[in-house]
Amino acid sequence: MLEIENVSHAYGDLVSLNRVSLRVGSGEIVCLLGPSGCGKTTLLRIVAGLEAAAEGAIRFAGVDLAGAPAHRRNFGLMFQDFALFPHMNVADNIAYGLRRRGESKRVIAREVESLLARVGLPGMRARDVAALSGGQQQRVALARSLAPRPRLLMLDEPLGSLDAQLRDQLALELRQIIKDQGLSAIYVTHDHREAYAVADKIAVMNIGAVEQVATPQSLYRKPKTAFVAMFLGMRNIFGAGQGDFAARLLSALECGRAEARAVLIHPSGIAFGTTTEDRSLCLDGALVGAVFRGDYYDVNVSLDCGASLYFPSPTLPVEFGAETPVRVAKDALIALDG
Repeated sequence: MLEIENVSHAYGDLVSLNRVSLRVGSGEIVCLLGPSGCGKTTLLRIVAGLEAAAEGAIRFAGVDLAGAPAHRRNFGLMFQDFALFPHMNVADNIAYGLRRRGESKRVIAREVESLLARVGLPGMRARDVAALSGGQQQRVALARSLAPRPRLLMLDEPLGSLDAQLRDQLALELRQIIKDQGLSAIYVTHDHREAYAVADKIAVMNIGAVEQVATPQSLYRKPKTAFVAMFLGMRNIFGAGQGDFAARLLSALECGRAEARAVLIHPSGIAFGTTTEDRSLCLDGALVGAVFRGDYYDVNVSLDCGASLYFPSPTLPVEFGAETPVRVAKDALIALDG
């Protein structure tokens, strides 16, 4: 449905987007994931028609959007701060876009009731928006974005102002509502766990460029670059210039990629104990750190070779400072580009 082709943009001398290309399929939710300043919100604003690209093309359903003003694109946009009208009640906020489109009172009333039920706020049409909780305001903002039946829904950090527990709950609800509507959507976030929960496909952005596009499962299992791995919270990255241990890892890669410059040891493939598998690694070290996370520990083992490994473990089999073997599964070694 949406094609972004070689789009570039700059604020003065600062390049914010550098030849970005991306596709969003019909009914697909694509998350733009990356740190602040990577260009994800700028790209969203260009798609919305709020910014102009320096070069490149944006097409929707095969039609070039160059020169089309934002109000004629029929795209829904939802912001982090919800941007609700404080002088209007819930129903009037949701109905705003429908009124501007000239819909009848009967159609507006029917749509408002339907949307309130869909976002989990039945019977709250007359409520003052200032009296709502953050989660309820987020639902009203979503209903208002959905009311004009947009061709594309765009969400810019929609859960950023909510607490962690509410974010986790609403991320799943957002995905289900968008899917129930059959909408294509672009979802901007800096939180990879939120992206995992919401997206069909994730585009990781870094310094104005897309580093990797993949499903949440593929992105987690096989990050392509060191930046992607680090942004996803993976720390066991060893470059070719880091001595004999890195060289050993590079030579142990099953894919035999001589051009790989770094190796990730995926945390899911590391555990305490020894191994008898020929192609797996057994390393010696000492437990030097652990953070309790409820159903597991985030542990840090300092290896005898001087490197450190970080991985989750259901238990702590030794005391802090005690020597311990660590096994690395054969498929936990991943070659990284760049």
